[in-house]
Amino acid sequence: MATEIARFIQDNLELRPLPTLPAISLYLSHPRSRLSRLADPDDADPPPPYWAFPWAGGLALAQHFAAHPQAIANRRVLDLGAGSGLVAIAAARAGAVVSAAEIDPHGRAAIALNAAANGVAVDLTEVDVTGPPPADVELIAAGDVFYNAEVAAIMLPFLLRCRAAGIDVLIGDPDRRDLPMHRLERVASYAVGDVGDGRDDAGRVGSVYRLR
Repeated sequence: MATEIARFIQDNLELRPLPTLPAISLYLSHPRSRLSRLADPDDADPPPPYWAFPWAGGLALAQHFAAHPQAIANRRVLDLGAGSGLVAIAAARAGAVVSAAEIDPHGRAAIALNAAANGVAVDLTEVDVTGPPPADVELIAAGDVFYNAEVAAIMLPFLLRCRAAGIDVLIGDPDRRDLPMHRLERVASYAVGDVGDGRDDAGRVGSVYRLR
């Protein structure tokens, strides 16, 4: 199954550089991708193909790692809710030892392909966000994990547990409604695009926050 998904991605998505990070290329959706063909016909509510698009928060984190590689070089970094693996790839390029957690099997296939296309090593891992903090992680990079209230209600307690356990947490987001601003310290902001924007659009602002 994983091989079939990888073949579909390679055949139907475009491997192209990101406008704001041209050193990184990802397999991304385009009008002829017909990603609906990946949906399970027996699933009444299949997950959207989030992994096939660059998101604003992930782009902000990736730009931050590219601009400040010394902040994460040689550190053990987890890309949580990794989607395409963009943040993991940027962290690996900056010299971090990187793992990526993504529950969508299509996303996991895309992460493996994207990492290979960029010549970096990303270890796919599983993380239970209802459970304890992950072991052997020094920094969690969480891009766009507060995109709705339901997900935010699960993510914030988990990330607070991780912070209490001594793990640094950086969050990337374009200031969505459910972002817990009262627990965050803004570190930097970058020009980014987001899901639904034009291919070369960078008219939004994505910020990197430190969880306090």
